[in-house]
Amino acid sequence: MPTHSIPFDKTGYFSKIICDYINHPENLDVFYRGLPNQETLIEHALERQTQFPDTHRDVLVKVLEEQYKSIKTSGETNVNIQALSSAKTVTVTTGHQLNLFTGPLYFLYKIISTINLAEELSKKNDNLQVVPIYWMATEDHDFEEINYFNLNGKKFKWSPERYRDNDNGAVGCFSTEGLEDILKLLKAELGPSHNAETLVSLFKKGYLEHDNLADATRYIANELFKDYGLVIIDAAHKDLKRLFVPAILDELRNQTSSTVVQHTTEKLEETGYNVQVTPREINLFYLKGDMRERIVYVDGKHAVNDKNITWDNLAQLEVEVEEYPERFSPNVIMRPLYQELILPNICYIGGGGELAYWLELKDYFDKVNVPFPILLLRNSVLLMTAKQSKKLEKLNIGIEETFLRQHELINR
Repeated sequence: MPTHSIPFDKTGYFSKIICDYINHPENLDVFYRGLPNQETLIEHALERQTQFPDTHRDVLVKVLEEQYKSIKTSGETNVNIQALSSAKTVTVTTGHQLNLFTGPLYFLYKIISTINLAEELSKKNDNLQVVPIYWMATEDHDFEEINYFNLNGKKFKWSPERYRDNDNGAVGCFSTEGLEDILKLLKAELGPSHNAETLVSLFKKGYLEHDNLADATRYIANELFKDYGLVIIDAAHKDLKRLFVPAILDELRNQTSSTVVQHTTEKLEETGYNVQVTPREINLFYLKGDMRERIVYVDGKHAVNDKNITWDNLAQLEVEVEEYPERFSPNVIMRPLYQELILPNICYIGGGGELAYWLELKDYFDKVNVPFPILLLRNSVLLMTAKQSKKLEKLNIGIEETFLRQHELINR
């Protein structure tokens, strides 16, 4: 298959801050740890080996073993899970929502980028083993962003009535009931072929043989990437959340993330960049049953926004954090910190929007004394048919020109 590469900043799809990050101007240096080259990554990995606590490794491996009990795991993935017990092992991580049947293609590209980098780094240093991690965003609550996929110009959308109010808690717990209707439409669209049968079987086993979106997504991602040793983690687990308790308590007592990140966003704006996300006063959700709602501080008390749940004093809330850490869910500002606390991670691979908000967080990581990972923009791929390629050649239009805005291309 012939390939053609285009610089990210020539596509028109990436923000100024991401284009500048790639070209590493000096005014951005303070917002990230180091550029994602092999030398910097290996140096960070060797540091991270000594920084990550053995107790955290023990909890991580125990939880992963529990989460993989119900699915057939490859030898490569099993080896990687057990390797996480060793101080020699670090991780490269990407994260994504639980999109129906993987949703956009970049769901796959992010994971492929992560596997490739982990393999490359492991080969470069005998004292290093790098495990690729896919972090499932099971505690996300925006169902409308994940309940569909596009195929052949058609949108296949799953929209059960009980999930339409967008206030049903973490999507990982959502029941897969009703997805047999999408399966029928998928079978009709794909028609009879060997590849079609493979895809239909993957959808059926994933969604009709698992009770919730988290388990279904883990099954599908495992089937696609188990031969490459991918390790899939669902961080919505009480034992993992217990490692996060000090950060939760600090947030409730001191609102550290809000104070520090707000200062960083101001520095970014002064440097001429738009801010991707804005911190709230408290960057935690309360998660219980079918509810995931913001924790707020009103009239001298902590409370759950728009719910009849309050704590009489901070001490009462702290007791609940200690006893039920799984009820406290980080938002976009604190989720990266949670990730780096429970994984021996050296690099996060994400899209342009993700890296833009990670660039707001380094000062916060420094403040709470957690190593900040190296950030790598995921690979982007556009597939073109042979017919499209021939048409461009006939019209004497270069591939880079197709990335122009439509009126600019027409004018040319």
